[in-house]
Amino acid sequence: MPDIPFAPVILGNEPGSFPHSVLAERHPAIIRQVRDAFPYGPGQHTALDELLKSCTEGTVEPLPADAPDRDRWQDWGLAEYAGRSWYDVPWLWAESYFYRRLLDATGWFGPGAWQGIDPFRPFKRAELDAPETDEELAALDGLRDLPTDERARALLHGSLWGNRADLGFRLSAAGAPAREPAPALVADDSETLWSLLPPAGTGTLVLVADNAGRELVPDLLLIAHLLAEGRTARAVLHVKPYPYYVSDATTADVVDALHRLRAAHGTAAEYGRLLWSAMADGRLTVRAHPFSCAPLPYAAMPDDLRAEFAAATLTIVKGDLNYRRLVGDRLWPPTTPFRETTAYFPGPVAALRTLKSDVITGLSATTEAELVAAEGQSWRTSGTHALIQTDPKGGGKDPSGHVQRQ
Repeated sequence: MPDIPFAPVILGNEPGSFPHSVLAERHPAIIRQVRDAFPYGPGQHTALDELLKSCTEGTVEPLPADAPDRDRWQDWGLAEYAGRSWYDVPWLWAESYFYRRLLDATGWFGPGAWQGIDPFRPFKRAELDAPETDEELAALDGLRDLPTDERARALLHGSLWGNRADLGFRLSAAGAPAREPAPALVADDSETLWSLLPPAGTGTLVLVADNAGRELVPDLLLIAHLLAEGRTARAVLHVKPYPYYVSDATTADVVDALHRLRAAHGTAAEYGRLLWSAMADGRLTVRAHPFSCAPLPYAAMPDDLRAEFAAATLTIVKGDLNYRRLVGDRLWPPTTPFRETTAYFPGPVAALRTLKSDVITGLSATTEAELVAAEGQSWRTSGTHALIQTDPKGGGKDPSGHVQRQ
């Protein structure tokens, strides 16, 4: 394996750091938002109060003895981390376990009347139903007369920028517009990505989704275009098996997005009908693997998921959380080659990501210097920069030579 620098696992125990602010400020705020979004009863209110106290003052507590996934979480690190401060365990693990405990507190796993009720649904629906979504869908009609390759690039950038999809749809073939004195698109392997999806594609595209709502819609539009133009024969959309990280997409969110597209006008409605038909005949499949909610890097993926990715023509990994899981939630030097951190991946893989956390690989020294000079370190987390990175080869081991829990 290539000799790449050691990178420490990110923790949340450094006051003033981005991970610390998520644990100390964002998680309590999410608890309050969820409490106010539903008319929960005394049981849910008590459980939410206990979770808030645990997060801010206490330690990681085990799952209830009757939790359906207790054994799985024990294997995923709970046996090791229970009793430790939330701030002293890997940040990726602490974040993920917070959302698992939030579902317990709201009654998602039941039994009871609140079983299966998504505590984040009001936020997802509000975004999907917002007027901005209509504007973004209407922008699709402006792509009709573009050459096929330019239309594909616009849809790729729409997927990349997520809820800034209207910007993505209007991007020229040259890529994201320059932001002086540092670029918005900090890495661009899009030509390699397209080379893995030839015009007469006969393989399978896997897209690992990130957020629901206005970020899932452009992902679905990209899939629809690739199916319509024959760049792939089949697509598999990986979503979360249960509500996660506030806005992460589940199967129910996919259904909501498809209804939203079919109720639109023009090109958006055409794509919606195409996707609905593709679901019916198997060209588009939705997958909700349990590991999608694991608090671990993809280097620790189980064999069945590894086999799925190995069989894909290309796997596109969307979003910031999935990027952290793909390369490892570590403080890599930004110039660490992306393809070395993904060498373990069993097939060709591409990352589409807006930067919203400290993890970054694959930058040139020049680009890193421009970003730091212009913005200090805020460019890592501001969401105003993005990347398209590709590892066309895949296969091998993780950077340390073996699967390692973070």
